[in-house]
Amino acid sequence: MERELFRLDEISCRGLCVDLIRNLWMILLTAVTVWLAVGGVHNIIYEPEYTASSTLVVSSRGSGSAYSSLAAASQMADVFGQVFQSEALRNKIIEDVGAEIEGTISCSPIEETNLLVLSTTCPDPRQAYLFINSALEHYEEVAGNVFSNASLEVVQEPEVPSAPSNTSWIMSHRYLLTLLGALGMAAVICMFYVLRFTVKNEVGGTRQLDGTIRGVIPYERKTPADGERWSLFRNKGAAAGKKGNPKQALLLNSPVVTMDFAEATRNAQARVEHHMRRNRQKALLVISITENEGKSTVAANLALALAEKRRKVLLVDGDLRKPAQHKVFEVNEKGRESLDKVLSGEVSWREALRFSRQDRIWELFQFRPAARPAAVMNVEALTGLMEEWRREFDYIIVDCSPAAVSTDAEIWMEAVDSVLLVVREDRADIRVINDMVDTIWQSGRDFAGFILNGFHREWFRGMSGYGSAGSGYSRYGKSRRDVEERG
Repeated sequence: MERELFRLDEISCRGLCVDLIRNLWMILLTAVTVWLAVGGVHNIIYEPEYTASSTLVVSSRGSGSAYSSLAAASQMADVFGQVFQSEALRNKIIEDVGAEIEGTISCSPIEETNLLVLSTTCPDPRQAYLFINSALEHYEEVAGNVFSNASLEVVQEPEVPSAPSNTSWIMSHRYLLTLLGALGMAAVICMFYVLRFTVKNEVGGTRQLDGTIRGVIPYERKTPADGERWSLFRNKGAAAGKKGNPKQALLLNSPVVTMDFAEATRNAQARVEHHMRRNRQKALLVISITENEGKSTVAANLALALAEKRRKVLLVDGDLRKPAQHKVFEVNEKGRESLDKVLSGEVSWREALRFSRQDRIWELFQFRPAARPAAVMNVEALTGLMEEWRREFDYIIVDCSPAAVSTDAEIWMEAVDSVLLVVREDRADIRVINDMVDTIWQSGRDFAGFILNGFHREWFRGMSGYGSAGSGYSRYGKSRRDVEERG
């Protein structure tokens, strides 16, 4: 099916701004680069010019009237300009100075006065000074009787110029060019964000993903202090003063999660369970396309939500390459057997199985990366185990490695009843996600749908995506712990 490249309501304003902030160093680096480049180009193409000037007063001979002097200045300005710029005067100046003069001379009146400004511009400041002095000294010899009815007097003597009188265009627009460079880089960052074919909000996921969205889990931020408190709460046998893991996953039964997060998770579980019960399914495989999409946390919270409803739930950590469930629940490996030993036949699954009284779920975890995961992943063995588990449990939740990392997910698909795909905000390519959905259907398995995980609230009401006016959760921002303390 042909799809539009993007739509405005599929773009997250917050995500765009965060992307700009995250890449602020690129914008600043571009600005510094343009600033230095302008200076370098200026040094290459710039040719300095120096201007020496003198102010002259024009007066009419034989008349003391200011009006007559003003009229004479206006009438004689052009004449004086032609005299000072004449070839005859230039030859006199060269003869006087004894060298070729490279420069120009100009004469301009000051409006509504009888004053003239004589200026010489040369590449060398000394030449400019010699040029104007020689012009003032010899102009009468060239003019002859032109100035018989007017006289010139020097009001301001010329001086040797100390600094160039000109600047290059590129240097005069240095600040503007630097700003344009920074804005250009910001525009490139925005363009890449917009054209990145990922799920940026719920509207984009609904339109672009080939399947049903079973739930949207909001982004949940937890401070290190909360993580340490919850870690100590879960590990009551830990030594006094021992700190927990500040990056410990957010579990549904944690006292630090917000009501927004908890309600969204329970709603997602209810929809997934309804789908499975309608299709008489028990085994669910939870996968993602890439790493760090929250797949393991979603699988753990689905198991916890089912256990809250008195379901007998088995949570299997089927990721033999980078297991995470033992870290999510902070389970000690001591005295426990890993899943790879069950798959290799070294121990039975009943020996490796443990029941968590605190979480009320059955656990079958992998504690270390398997030495040869491909060797123990056998479709027949998995299918046999799954048949036994279906007889013992109401639901089996399997967490396996990301689809882009290995082919383990495709092997697990042969043993489970349905597959749930976790998609994180602005992470995996939509085309790859939909290709994975096609793979699931081609394998003959049922596709339960998507869980959109870690989606942020939009900054403006009325914008599409999680946390908009229609989400229904905008007023539940406090954690349950805060509510209990207030109560």
